[in-house]
Amino acid sequence: MITGINSEDRLVQKTFADHLRDALGWDSVYAYNDETFGPNGTLGRSNERDVVLVRDLRSALERLNPKIPQSAREQAIEKLTRVNLSRSLLQHNHEFYGYIRLGVPVEWRDQQGELQRERAQVIDFRKPLINRFLAVRELKVQGVRVPHYNRRADLVCFVNGLPLVFIELKAVYLNIRAGFDNNLTDYLHEHSIGHSFHHNAFLIVSNGDRARYGSITSEWEHFAEWKRNDEREKGGVDAEVLLNGMLAKDRLLDIVENYILFDDSKPGGTRKIVARNHQVLGVNNAVAAVSRQEELKERYPPEQRLLTYTIPRLPLAADPHMGSGKEIESFVVEDDADEDLPLVKRVHPDLGRLGVFWHTQGSGKSYSMAFFAEKVRRVVPGNFTFVIMTDREDLDDQIFRTFVGCGVADDKTPRATSGEDLQGLLGQNHRFVFSLIHKFNQDVTRPYSERDDIIVISDEAHRSQGGKFARNMRLALPNASFIGFTGTPLFKYDHLTRRIFGGYISRYDFKRSEEDQSTVRLVYENRGEKLGIARPDLNDRIAAKVEEADLDPNQTALLEKLLGKDYEVVTADDRLDKLADDFVEHCSTRWESGKSMLVCIDKITCGRMYQRIERRWMAKIAQLRVSIAQLEARQAATGDADERERLAKQRQRLADQAAWMDSTIIEIIISEAQKEIQDFQKWGIDIIPHRVVMKTGFETADGKRVAVDDAFKDPQHPFRIAIVCAMWLTGFDVECLSTLYIDKPMKAHTLMQAIARANRVYPGKECGVIVDYNGVLKSLREALAQYALGDDDDGGGDGEIVEPIAELVRALVQAIEAAENHLKQCGFEPSRLQGAKGFARIEALRDAVDALCVSDEVKRRYEIMARQVFARFKALLMEPSSFAYAARHDDIEAIYKKLEEKRDTADVTEVLKELHKIVNEAIRAQQPGEDHAEGLTVDLSQIDFEKLREEFAKKTQARGAPGYPRRC
Repeated sequence: MITGINSEDRLVQKTFADHLRDALGWDSVYAYNDETFGPNGTLGRSNERDVVLVRDLRSALERLNPKIPQSAREQAIEKLTRVNLSRSLLQHNHEFYGYIRLGVPVEWRDQQGELQRERAQVIDFRKPLINRFLAVRELKVQGVRVPHYNRRADLVCFVNGLPLVFIELKAVYLNIRAGFDNNLTDYLHEHSIGHSFHHNAFLIVSNGDRARYGSITSEWEHFAEWKRNDEREKGGVDAEVLLNGMLAKDRLLDIVENYILFDDSKPGGTRKIVARNHQVLGVNNAVAAVSRQEELKERYPPEQRLLTYTIPRLPLAADPHMGSGKEIESFVVEDDADEDLPLVKRVHPDLGRLGVFWHTQGSGKSYSMAFFAEKVRRVVPGNFTFVIMTDREDLDDQIFRTFVGCGVADDKTPRATSGEDLQGLLGQNHRFVFSLIHKFNQDVTRPYSERDDIIVISDEAHRSQGGKFARNMRLALPNASFIGFTGTPLFKYDHLTRRIFGGYISRYDFKRSEEDQSTVRLVYENRGEKLGIARPDLNDRIAAKVEEADLDPNQTALLEKLLGKDYEVVTADDRLDKLADDFVEHCSTRWESGKSMLVCIDKITCGRMYQRIERRWMAKIAQLRVSIAQLEARQAATGDADERERLAKQRQRLADQAAWMDSTIIEIIISEAQKEIQDFQKWGIDIIPHRVVMKTGFETADGKRVAVDDAFKDPQHPFRIAIVCAMWLTGFDVECLSTLYIDKPMKAHTLMQAIARANRVYPGKECGVIVDYNGVLKSLREALAQYALGDDDDGGGDGEIVEPIAELVRALVQAIEAAENHLKQCGFEPSRLQGAKGFARIEALRDAVDALCVSDEVKRRYEIMARQVFARFKALLMEPSSFAYAARHDDIEAIYKKLEEKRDTADVTEVLKELHKIVNEAIRAQQPGEDHAEGLTVDLSQIDFEKLREEFAKKTQARGAPGYPRRC
């Protein structure tokens, strides 16, 4: 370089400093060789070991705390500048962050001798301009530990004298990772200038073109880009975008105050979490929704929030929802067509609805919830209670651990243990309450709480919102506000979720998360095709065997349900044998890549696969040891030094692989069920030792126990292969999980949530691999297309997407009357169930089922009508107008479930075993060999979402709203 025009100093450092000064309003100082020391020096430092600009800090404390005496302010300075050599960098940083955010605790005695305590504010987060923002270039710093290394920081950003942001800059033609590997990692070492980071909020590394930021505990893989300052922007990687987004005065203080957490809930010790770009934008949108909600509540007092009115009931032919409706039409009575229907609606459609927060799986949704709750508490006036609502125990446990691990909640935070417990907790004034939606299992005769400062955070908002528990929750908390967090989008015809929560307040989709490197790319590999399933005359032979078995109607219904899922093929012995062969070969080959999860169709199949995999796993280890012995013999026999070295490396690699396989723990992870001992014994499986492990975990070297979920999340623990069917497929984050094997039919939300188990960022992990044994590619493409379609709709709830309430109520009433009239024609009077309890209700349900079971046709027609009632009631579930019809809906549902009970309790185990024999004969497969099941491989990050959008748009529109009548 001749001129030096492209050097780190002349181009990059100066450009950054000038931008901070000219565009963002910072003061700027060039310190290298120009700095003078002392109280009146350039920065007020006494020497190069000082990293806090005490002169600026003292001035800020005086300005922000005029009522606190000088002696107390000096206490604050002493606490903020104290370096304890027995404590780590992270410990200092955590403590000082608390001082910066909450104030420094100080005390003094007043003139009467009374002890006074207060927190001295260090930064005014509400009035950014009252603080001093100073950028210092080329700051010399000397270590406080022997041997007192000297380093020169490129750019340090001070707020009120505290070094909050450290920027490492490289020349424009250098890779920015060099700034992390060669500089930041050295500076952060305790024997270097680690004390420079005691007050640090976040680190930035850049070459002037590209830039990334992270925390003092971040590995390089967790350094993120800041691409946009509005969700609607396409985004770019320019360093200027990051500076404007993170170092504008108001934005920097927002991040420092609201978007930093210290999490000790994960293996490996405490991590400092700085929110990613999408989390800051999304949570700010969510907090703004809370502020709007507060404005609405102030405008409309509680007694004015509901409007009551009536609408005329239309005859069936005039109802646009009913379509042809042949199953319902003949059972609707017209006698009351002139009666008006009472309706209730909110005075404003957004009352109680905060919106849907859709951030794709793996993008830090649990942290976003914590950021959201914390920021609401700090910036929105009020005394809020947050009810964290999930639908699975493992998901509830994970979010609880995250909140406790981050200090947002503590281990005494209440978690509802029953419906009665939940009722009591919601009647009290807790900051957080954790509960499963299933705890709303009691009929609500009066609200648990009428407070309007309760915010319900519903995780995976599209699930479990359509049943009685969800309805009870709304009745129990009539004035609460609801926000839905989800990892999958609202599909175009998802009326219910919009009615409950409102439209999107934040969206961060699958493709954008990969582009931003918030998640790793996923690679799809189809290995099922080469298993060679063929079924020439299979259906006829199965039908003959079913007929021969002489099943009763309930057994036949259950078997038809299973056969409709290709259950007899998926679970056939020969097929599972071939799958186990391939799994062991594939998994053992990828032994260095991380942990693995196999998804089976049901619990029994998990056990059957475990038996097969365990035998083949041991055989593979024995095979490796034979190969190692052969290589040792060849190595001893050869006189060629190069060949001997090559064989030694090959032998060592096989020895490492064998050692890895030998130490690997494989375990079943399934939910507990009644009769599971007997059910597994029918297939020759002893579930008890597996259940012991699932309940008690694994023993550690020091004699303690580690839970199975913690062991699987820990990259160092040998529990490396989990065999599951439903548990751990949603809301279970394992960063080191690299391969997901799918042998279960899945679609839409469930499929997308499952494959996302493998998309978490982890050091050295370039991609997650999805191995398909079940042919889910078509479903995967459709689910991805629906993701793309989600972008087209703002989910706002206006227009034709959400039907008018009046029309929905008419449709519901007609469906209920049709089902009730069908029961009457069968000789059962539905009014017997109204208000009935105890044995009287049990007897009435039994009589209703007996009346319907006179023929398959009569029963089938009732089931169709009942499903119409369910779909139409679900569309109105959270509307006050639906509550008047809840009891009639529940009576129809109770009869429907009683009919299902007879089917689902039937035992078809022996018949399935006979069917497996038939299927086994029809299955042909290649013999296992080296990677013998090569099939289609697709890099999902390269999918053209626009083409998928075009391909599936017409199909999605043609289907209309599933389970809901279409317009004529």
